[in-house]
Amino acid sequence: MAEELTQAERDLLSQIAGLHGMPEGAFNIRRDGELVERHSSANIEISTKTGEPGIDIRIAPGTKNETVFIPVIVTQAGLKDVVYNTFYIGEDCDVRIIAGCGIHNDGHAAAQHDGIHTFHCGANSRVVYVEKHYGEGDGDRILNPTTNVHMDEGAVCEMELTQIGGVTSTIRDTNATLGPDARLVLTEKLLTHGHQTAESNMKVELTGDGSSVQVISRSVAQDDSIQVFNPLVIGQAASRGHVQCDAIIMGNAKVKAIPGIEAASEDAVLVHEAAIGKIAGDQIVKLETLGLTEEEAEQEILNDFLN
Repeated sequence: MAEELTQAERDLLSQIAGLHGMPEGAFNIRRDGELVERHSSANIEISTKTGEPGIDIRIAPGTKNETVFIPVIVTQAGLKDVVYNTFYIGEDCDVRIIAGCGIHNDGHAAAQHDGIHTFHCGANSRVVYVEKHYGEGDGDRILNPTTNVHMDEGAVCEMELTQIGGVTSTIRDTNATLGPDARLVLTEKLLTHGHQTAESNMKVELTGDGSSVQVISRSVAQDDSIQVFNPLVIGQAASRGHVQCDAIIMGNAKVKAIPGIEAASEDAVLVHEAAIGKIAGDQIVKLETLGLTEEEAEQEILNDFLN
């Protein structure tokens, strides 16, 4: 990989996947719609899809303490990259999946990546999924991720979906269906600035008794950027759901949060809350007394909020 990629491309991989060289185990690295390199492991098989662009990732039942990397980088102006990646996670697994996309675009035409990821989580499996999006350059950078999650009985999934910054526009669709005793923790963190726009739509269906979900949305909107959040949890069984949306607004930015809950069972317990506001002045003053400038204090607060 060191010979294949430029320093700028390696920097993108570091931003979105924490990679500083060739990863161990299973991985699939793509650049500008083409495969850079791929490896499978004894328990994780990565193969090219037939009929549509993308890959299938099959994780054998009982796989423990393994990580698979599937980052994408885009550096070509005018490229619209679309992939369909499907994860088949066997029963009783404990695995970590690192994904994400970094775009560097200095051209006049937009660079775009649409990643459609579908997860089939086997019974009693545990999955940690980390996805980071990042953009840089003077050209438009568009990222439209779709995440579909199907969880069998007793499965546990923790998803951390983060937009680090630099994304001109994004529409993010997340859909999940939970079977009996399945548990989902869905955390989304977004940063927008300038005239950037972000729309996040979530739909979580609790179909099995004992299923539960916690949705945590944290965002910072700066300058003239616009953000819209539409998280919806539907309780169709004896289940529990909690939706929390928190946003910091700065400058002339606009944030709309519309958390929703629907109960289709008398045994569903669902809660939602939302808070939007500016940084509290006393927080800045407290950090200034420790020697930070006002700008440094603001950045420290924002970093803590999004981490």
